[in-house]
Amino acid sequence: MKIDDIARLAGVSKAAVSLAFNNKPGVSEQTREHILNIAQVHGYKPRTVKIGKEVPKTNAIIRFVACKNSDIVTEHYDSLPFFNELIHHITEQVKQHGSTLVISSIDVQDLQQELQTLEKEQPSAGLLLLGINLTAPMIETIQSIHDNVVILDTSYEHVNANFVSINNTLGGYQAGQHLVKLGHSRIGYVKSGTRIPNFIKREDGFRTALAEHHLTVAEALTFHLQPMLVMAQEHLQQSIRHLEERPTAIFCENDYMAISTIKSLQNIGIRVPEDISVMGFDNIFEANVISPELTTVHVKKDMMAKTAVNLIMTNLGNNEKNGTHIYVNTEIVERRSCVPVATPAVE
Repeated sequence: MKIDDIARLAGVSKAAVSLAFNNKPGVSEQTREHILNIAQVHGYKPRTVKIGKEVPKTNAIIRFVACKNSDIVTEHYDSLPFFNELIHHITEQVKQHGSTLVISSIDVQDLQQELQTLEKEQPSAGLLLLGINLTAPMIETIQSIHDNVVILDTSYEHVNANFVSINNTLGGYQAGQHLVKLGHSRIGYVKSGTRIPNFIKREDGFRTALAEHHLTVAEALTFHLQPMLVMAQEHLQQSIRHLEERPTAIFCENDYMAISTIKSLQNIGIRVPEDISVMGFDNIFEANVISPELTTVHVKKDMMAKTAVNLIMTNLGNNEKNGTHIYVNTEIVERRSCVPVATPAVE
């Protein structure tokens, strides 16, 4: 029996079978279990490939804490594609170091008290904080609780701490340059109604890229959406309808908002990309399945996870307090939602 046979019996693609066998993101847990059950029933044992030399076991407990709020890191944050993929990579990296990952989620307003309780009940060797909504004073307080902390997905240049973050400014800049190279000059901007450092930096980078070409985003072409909803938005539809002149392209601060924008435009009869190109940021799994597939800024979530875990492990037993700021660069993924601006027909 071959992988093709498992795919046929499971009613999925060979790629989905490979993802399930290698415990990689891209298939749901239900589909993964379905594929593995079929393989087991038919006596198929997938070959596992070991890459690189084995890492000695440390038996350390590494605690991952998601700092929840009502806008970005919600109660069910782990079901959202970006966070789900990031946690998957962190889990794999911690395993490779022979350590154990303990996952917790804490409301941000209760962070100090609950974190102290968790560490008292089960001390950890390192603390990974998903800190999108953390403020600088909060981070400094956490450092008084634990001496081996790495903050993920945010960064404050004036705080002496360990940060591993997306290079959001670069990503926004790359997005702006990409749309300009496609010939777009009347460009719309979809921004999150919730402002966090990541979104602010993406906007700064985007506007810098446009300014280099003597372009700006008109106030009438700036739209606000909830950052984590994936559905057509009535107020966006109304705003687009009432424009005297529509943009030829729209950049959105994340893929959720980009997908919502595509759905909203399609609802009112505007074609993507023929009438308006749409671009996102993050490169979540859904970017591949929306129609048309989404052009976006790729965030290297696997590199973020590897960098953060390596930093935690390096700092085990290290008494030095010097912080490290690491930015993981981004790149453009071109798909079908963005095309060169249409040239008016010559009569």
